[in-house]
Amino acid sequence: MSVLIETSVGDIVIDLHVKETPTTCLNFLKLCKVKYYNFCCFHNVQRDFMIQTGDPTATGKGGESIYGLLDDPKKKFLPAEIHPQLKHREKGTVSMAISGASVGAAQDMQSTLGATAGSGVIGSQFFITMADSLDYLDGRYTVFGKVAEGMDVLEKINGAYTDSDFRPFKDIRIKHTIILEDPFPDPEGLQVPDESPLPTRAMLDTVRIGDDEEIESLLPPEEEERIRRQKEAQARALTLEMVGDLPFAEIKPPENVLFVAKLNPATRSEDLELIFSRFGLILSCEVIRDKKTGDSLCYAFIEFETEDACSEAYFKMNNTSIDDRRIHVDFSQSVSKLHKDWMVKKIGDKKGGVGDLNLEHRSRYRDDSSVKANRYDYVFEERSGKSRGTERSDRRDRDSRDDREGRDRHDRDNRHSKGRSRSRSPRRDSRRDDRDRDRDRDRGRDRGGDRDRERERDRARGRDSREGRNYR
Repeated sequence: MSVLIETSVGDIVIDLHVKETPTTCLNFLKLCKVKYYNFCCFHNVQRDFMIQTGDPTATGKGGESIYGLLDDPKKKFLPAEIHPQLKHREKGTVSMAISGASVGAAQDMQSTLGATAGSGVIGSQFFITMADSLDYLDGRYTVFGKVAEGMDVLEKINGAYTDSDFRPFKDIRIKHTIILEDPFPDPEGLQVPDESPLPTRAMLDTVRIGDDEEIESLLPPEEEERIRRQKEAQARALTLEMVGDLPFAEIKPPENVLFVAKLNPATRSEDLELIFSRFGLILSCEVIRDKKTGDSLCYAFIEFETEDACSEAYFKMNNTSIDDRRIHVDFSQSVSKLHKDWMVKKIGDKKGGVGDLNLEHRSRYRDDSSVKANRYDYVFEERSGKSRGTERSDRRDRDSRDDREGRDRHDRDNRHSKGRSRSRSPRRDSRRDDRDRDRDRDRGRDRGGDRDRERERDRARGRDSREGRNYR
C-alpha cells in the first residue's frame, strides 16, 4: 500500500506498514483521501535529522485525526502504535509525530511523552528521518512507512534555508496527495471531495515566501555584480543628497567632457586646446594646477560643444603621445562643475540674486574710513585738547618736514653755485660754506631746544597728574 505526495519541489512515494500499524495507516490514508494535507507546509526542517509536516497551522501544535474531522471529540487524537520490530534505522523512515510537540535532536523525550514509552497520542503530523541509526527515537514514535521514491526531493527539502525555529524561509508545501492503493474501508460519514479544496484563510496566513517565488537570482554573476554596484551607487548618491553635497541623487556627469590624465607637467591648457580642437568646438580646456605652488597636477578637463565631438576625441586620442607622454583619455565622471553652478544659484537665491560663492566681501585698507578700527590707547588728563600720542606724532611730522626743507634748500644752493662762473674767488666760496654751516648749527640748536622744552612740559604734566591722584 502506497501514497504519492506531490510537493512544490518534487514527488515522494511512501510505502506503508499496513500489517504492523493498521490504525495509524488507516488514519494517514483517509486524511490523504479527503485532501487534508493539501497546502500543508514543511514547518520543521532540521538538516541531516528530519523534516516534519502535516500541520495546517504551520505551528507544530495543530492537526487532528480523521475521526476528529468526523466530529468525534473522543477520537480527535489516537494512541501511538509502537511496534518493536519497526526501528528508525534507515534514512527515509516515516513516523507519526506526537501531538503538541515537535521532534528535535535536543528534545527531552521523557518530559514530552511521559515516563512510559508509547504513552503519547498522534493526530495528523508526521516526519521523515534524514539520517541513519536514530535509535533514540525507537519506542517513542510510531513508525508506519518508508520512502520508496523521491530521495532526491528529500535532499532538496533538507537543504532549505531555515530560521532559528527551523522553519524554512521559502515555503515548501504539499500540493496534492494520491492514494495508489487503499485496503481499508471508509469510516461512516466520510465525505470525499470531487476536487482539491482551496486553502482556507488561516492556511494562507502561514505563507512567508511563496513556493513559486525565487529568492535566489537566476542571472549570470556578471549581471548580479552590475546590479549590486548600481544599487550601492544609488544608496551613496542618496546619502550625498541628504548631506547637501549633491543637488539631487539622480545627477549624472556631463557626456561632453573628457578627462585627460598622465600629462607632462610642461603641457599647458593652450597646448591641449590646440590639439583637441580638430575634433570640434571646445568650450573650456583647463589643466588642473596646485593652488599654492601653481604646478601642474598632470590631468585636465576638456569640454566640447557636442557629445559626438567628445566621443570622437575619446576614441582617437586615448593612449597617444603629447610632449613625450602617453596620455590617458576617458569620459569625465566628475559633477563638481554642476554642483558648483547649483551652489551658486542656491546661494544667489538666498541673497536675492545670483552672485559669487563668496558670501561676504572683506577688504580692509588704511584709508578706508568706513571701517572703524577698535583700538586701545593710553588715557591722560587732557589740558590742551590733544592726547600725548597725538602730540608726539605731530612733533615727529614737524621735525621730518624741517629736515626735508633743509635738504631741499641745500640742494638748490649747490645747483646755483655750480651754475655760476668758475672765476669766483676761493675766499667767497669759503665764506659761503661757513655761513651754511652756521645756519645748519643754529637750526639743530633750535630743534634741540624744542625737544628739551617738550620733555620739560611732559614731566610737568606727570607731576600734576600724580598730585591730583594723591589729592583725591
